[in-house]
Amino acid sequence: MLELLDLDATAPDRFEAITPAEGPPRLFGGQVAAQSLRATTLTVPDDRTVHSLHSYFIRPGRPGVPLELRVERIRDGRSFATRRVTAVQGDEAIFVLDASFHVHEDGHDWSEPLAPGVPGPDELPPRELFGRRPPWAPKDADGKAPRFRGPRAASLFELRPVNMGEDFSLHPAWVRLAEPIPDDPALHACALTYVSDMAVVRAAVAPDASPTWGGASLDHAVWFHRPLRVDEWLLFSASPLTNHGARGLARGSFHAADGTLVASFVQECLLRSTGMPPPP
Repeated sequence: MLELLDLDATAPDRFEAITPAEGPPRLFGGQVAAQSLRATTLTVPDDRTVHSLHSYFIRPGRPGVPLELRVERIRDGRSFATRRVTAVQGDEAIFVLDASFHVHEDGHDWSEPLAPGVPGPDELPPRELFGRRPPWAPKDADGKAPRFRGPRAASLFELRPVNMGEDFSLHPAWVRLAEPIPDDPALHACALTYVSDMAVVRAAVAPDASPTWGGASLDHAVWFHRPLRVDEWLLFSASPLTNHGARGLARGSFHAADGTLVASFVQECLLRSTGMPPPP
């Protein structure tokens, strides 16, 4: 994760991010979002932390092609700062993100409590989300179902789904980085942004919808409510709100192990029937 977030400054407010040519034939959206947020954090004072981001996926990212991150300083106020970043490959924008930063202020501390009865991470076995052969997937020439290929850095996370079945639905699941990262709030916000895009398209599908669909993330928003550590267990949940036409909306959250809500997110997805089951 630290390697993915280690950006090269090429000019004032211009950065280049690595795009390893491994895994699926397109860049994982969460990786592009995390790298874009990291670029904005490098342009704000240390006393301001990100409290929200809103982003749009414009084109599929290409692995192995340099990713240029162009940051615009929209506003620097007394309490808030706003940044906009455009991720570019070649001459084409593939992603845009607006992020808002806030200085710490005292205020009332409350959040909706976590629903009771969710088993803790120590009560669940580790599970491999990617690399499995689902029994319902089409068979290849050797009579075997293809293995699902996940994003390159999925192996950097430990995943413990609460009740993952054969439909490859991940949520809810306990998640954490497999190795600790420095005590830097910006790095933890970027790492959470990375994982917040994982398996959300699958979670946006209505419960009564046909399983033969394909999808892609259209836009993604995250709200950071409290300080958090992504190298400690977080309960990662996402569920559908609505499906209409060829779009679906999912809403999700991250709770710390003590039940405190630390972040929320919403994603709209493109959902189209393809005649075959989706990857996770």
